[in-house]
Amino acid sequence: MVLVVALAASAIDVLTAVAGSERRARVFGATQPPPGWVDFCAREPSECAGPTTVPTELALSWGAWMDLVWINTWVNKTIKPLTDIEHWGMVDRWSYPDDGYGDCEDYVLLKRRMLIQSGWPREALLVTVVRNEKDEGHAVLTVTTDQGDYILDNQNKNILLWSETRYQFVKRQSQANPNVWVSLSNQQPATATVTSR
Repeated sequence: MVLVVALAASAIDVLTAVAGSERRARVFGATQPPPGWVDFCAREPSECAGPTTVPTELALSWGAWMDLVWINTWVNKTIKPLTDIEHWGMVDRWSYPDDGYGDCEDYVLLKRRMLIQSGWPREALLVTVVRNEKDEGHAVLTVTTDQGDYILDNQNKNILLWSETRYQFVKRQSQANPNVWVSLSNQQPATATVTSR
């Protein structure tokens, strides 16, 4: 618990220090949802049903930040990584890691479910597809807040603004409807560097 509080304390300082950075991912038109999401919804229709709603930005209070840190840390430490091929004998299967094993989208689904069960609005918790530094597909959870779009990732213990990750953002759920997906811009702000003379 001390580690979680320390992580939260250092991260909350970043909330106020991110002046001038790109806080929100740029959203474009509708695109196709990932096949894994479509299959997940066919198996878990109650998780994907729901009316169209108004997009929501969560007010990122200290308590909300602590919820994010606790859930991200707990899921990342509790779930053991296992590819879908090893786990299910298929290339891509999105599911809750109820048996304690899963890959990136399974971590995302569990974090999303736990946050919704804690009272967070679904419209602020968006399953997101990115490409990592090896140009491999990866899933993360985007949390839209009044402080910007934050990323919960099973490959990083820290919760970062989307623009602080090294990912190329491909697409994510629409805030208005979890079954409508939108394309995202890959343009992230340039990072200022200091050089010596």
